[in-house]
Amino acid sequence: MELSNVTIQSEFILWWPAHLLQYHGFLFAVTLFVYSLCLIGNMLIITLICLEAHLQTPMYFFLGNLSFLEMCYTSVTVPTILGVFLEKTKHISLVACLTQIYFLHFFGCTECFLLALMAYDRYTAICKPLHYGMMMNRRVCIQLASLCWTSGFLDSLTLTLLTSMLPFCGPFQINNLFCDVPPLLKIACTDTRLNEVILRVAGGLLVVIPLLFILWSYLNIVTTIWKIPSMNAKQKAFSTCSSHLTVVGLFYGTVSYMYMRPNSGISTDWNRLVVLVYTVLTPALNPLIYSLRNNDVIEALNKVLCKIFQCQTLKNNTI
Repeated sequence: MELSNVTIQSEFILWWPAHLLQYHGFLFAVTLFVYSLCLIGNMLIITLICLEAHLQTPMYFFLGNLSFLEMCYTSVTVPTILGVFLEKTKHISLVACLTQIYFLHFFGCTECFLLALMAYDRYTAICKPLHYGMMMNRRVCIQLASLCWTSGFLDSLTLTLLTSMLPFCGPFQINNLFCDVPPLLKIACTDTRLNEVILRVAGGLLVVIPLLFILWSYLNIVTTIWKIPSMNAKQKAFSTCSSHLTVVGLFYGTVSYMYMRPNSGISTDWNRLVVLVYTVLTPALNPLIYSLRNNDVIEALNKVLCKIFQCQTLKNNTI
């Protein structure tokens, strides 16, 4: 390879195939709408948790962390995706690209561990109710949440540093809606097998280990619930877990498909649709799932709305 073909590239071009971008106006409108719902829904959950005293428990503390994370996670990629849909191509600097990769994997890895932590919270509450207050006190909850965020920081830092050391060859075109490690490996003009192995191993460990822990937690939860004689008590116990299980299925299903299956770096139309699901749709569905399937959240929302309505009524009567 000639030396002139290996350059220190400072800018890349993000693009999608023309046959998909012929619907760019529709895709832009739908993505913007779903992104707005994601921000509003997650912000609403955080607000309810802060305002309502009965929601200030370990379970909702972790849910507040998850909602904040989802807002950040979508904000890393969606503005860039909207730019591609609007302009059909988008230029992005190397620094911005690496920054996007860092935060994408930071929030993604943190969510893996945070979902496992939420499963542990449900396990402790249902299987060890007498010790729940001691095992999940405020100090422990903050420490466990901090551990999740620290794990995400270390994983993303490693992947970003390894990616930043790669030389790139022209054309500097990334066949994706945003910067990620697999598309960049495809345009690197050096042997990337080590990077691919590290990405696959890191992705496997960060997906499989938390997922196995979640399965272990729910195996114990189901065993404990099955021994409860009252059917109403069984249903109540299951209802506190159903929302979390739904979110786990959506998140781990799409992430496992993208980062753990063979040849995950190959770009296909199906891959691109999956990318939109796990970067845009899934974070927007999470607050909807937790609000529709959680009586405490619905009750808190009704209480806040009633307070607002009464205040408005009092103002009108005064005037």
